[in-house]
Amino acid sequence: MRKVILDTETTGLDFRTGDRVIEIGCVELRGRQLTGQRFHAYINPGREVPQGAIEIHGLTNEFLADKPRFAEIVTDFVEFIRGAELVIHNAAFDVGFLNNELGLLQLESIDQLCGEVIDTLRMAREMRPGKKNNLNALCAEFGVDNSGRQQHGALLDAELLAEVYLAMTRGQNSLEIEFDSPPPSYSAGGSRQRPPLVVLRASEAELADHAHVLAEIARESKGKCLWRDLEGAGQP
Repeated sequence: MRKVILDTETTGLDFRTGDRVIEIGCVELRGRQLTGQRFHAYINPGREVPQGAIEIHGLTNEFLADKPRFAEIVTDFVEFIRGAELVIHNAAFDVGFLNNELGLLQLESIDQLCGEVIDTLRMAREMRPGKKNNLNALCAEFGVDNSGRQQHGALLDAELLAEVYLAMTRGQNSLEIEFDSPPPSYSAGGSRQRPPLVVLRASEAELADHAHVLAEIARESKGKCLWRDLEGAGQP
């Protein structure tokens, strides 16, 4: 399944009061590998960005003034995410804002465009109950370098979240087919090359300890020690 790790920045916390999307960042995962394919856009929201929001992401009104409106980037955005499985931290927030933007243009919603939406915040709360589970905390937990994250940024945060998601789901590797794994090597004669067989033999002290344990078992079981019977019959 193709996955798209997605993040947004906005003018505020609630699209229902008129807040809008001002940045979208997406990176693509295939077979648990970052492909290098990405989507990134700054967006003119058509309204003032409050100072409190600017302090979080650093996107000023002057910077956004000459950026395209959402309607101008929506075709490329929809093409990038269509049919993918989305991975989002606190998915309800981003999906709510994106659905609002798409709805204003009378376009399909996220659930119509994409497959499953995976919420890494919910995953983290299940894995780490009672702990901080923001992106910085998860980077620290899973050893992801976030030293370049001085402020929120949609593309940078999507890239960091991709690394966090891979770390959080590392135990699932054994359940996935690795089609890119190299085939086993064979010799010219067609037989598979194997490393030399190493035989480890017990030391005298280990043999003595083993005999002592068997004697204890025989005593406790009133002479019924199967291992000693097998050894007496000449079987290893």
